[in-house]
Amino acid sequence: MKYGFYKHLSEIFPSQIMIDVTEYCNLKCIHCPHPVFSESDLWTGAQLDIQTHKKLIDEIKKDGLEHCKYIRYTSNGEPLIHKKFIEMVQYTNKTIPSIPINVTTNGRLLNEKRAIALLEAGVNVFDVSIDAFYNETYAKIRVKGDLNVTRENVLRLIKLIKNKKYNTKLVVSYVEQELNEKETNLFEEYWKKEGADFVVIRPQHSAAGAVEENALDIKNNQISKNVERKPCLYPWERLILSPTGHIGYCPADWKYGSKFVKFSETTIKEAWNSKFMNDLRNAHLKNNFSCHKFCGNCPDWEFTTWPNEGRSYSNVMNDLMDKDEILRKKELAVPSDLIQT
Repeated sequence: MKYGFYKHLSEIFPSQIMIDVTEYCNLKCIHCPHPVFSESDLWTGAQLDIQTHKKLIDEIKKDGLEHCKYIRYTSNGEPLIHKKFIEMVQYTNKTIPSIPINVTTNGRLLNEKRAIALLEAGVNVFDVSIDAFYNETYAKIRVKGDLNVTRENVLRLIKLIKNKKYNTKLVVSYVEQELNEKETNLFEEYWKKEGADFVVIRPQHSAAGAVEENALDIKNNQISKNVERKPCLYPWERLILSPTGHIGYCPADWKYGSKFVKFSETTIKEAWNSKFMNDLRNAHLKNNFSCHKFCGNCPDWEFTTWPNEGRSYSNVMNDLMDKDEILRKKELAVPSDLIQT
């Protein structure tokens, strides 16, 4: 098995940048740590400052154009809640038009006005987390949500993309769990029929150990099957900018255990090549986490896929996006006015 920098993984700059713009979320999903996180001392109600976002995008233009494969707005909050989110996407599109923009959302706020604004702003991939086929199941899993609203929003988005010929793809995703495991096939068949470009079925993980019951089940299963630990992909693939302005390396981190530096005190390139990140990678290669307890206590490494192991989310993005076509269509696009929502 090969571990390290190869194929899309670059030692110079992260191949994936994740941007978490807000700690707020409008749902209380049962498989998600957010309901507990929002009641903890860690939650501050932080929203990413637009100048911090600008600094990040400018650095990608300066140092990462040949290495960063896509930008993904997602993580511990619902990005559409941020009042400056569309402005952020517009700036990213204008500054680094050749790099695909992915927006991962629960779809609840994706009404027609906001959908059109984001399409015009330059979103290349919408990834909508739905997690159920039946309304009753959705209500139990995505608490405070309404599948009728979300489904209508996504179906409308598909029509907008098709009718106006946007260079945008639609992914719907699904975390398979006890409540929905009998409707996985129905979910996948329905959304493929309705025009989704890709349907992602994800296994339920422990959010880097934050969901303790899931973590224990995963660890016990690994022990029973005598699964040998391998390095996690994330320290070789991505960095995450949090709403608090910190840089971290784990997209499943709900306790800020992976944050290691303030972005105001460094650059992405420096952080990626820092002693901390190199020591972290060595810890994974040697399976010695005495100085990296956050990773040592996480069982979710099993769910990360290295390039020579099979397909991962980076493959999905690569299949969906042709960078030359992205750039050509964006250059031909007529800029739209800023739309605040």
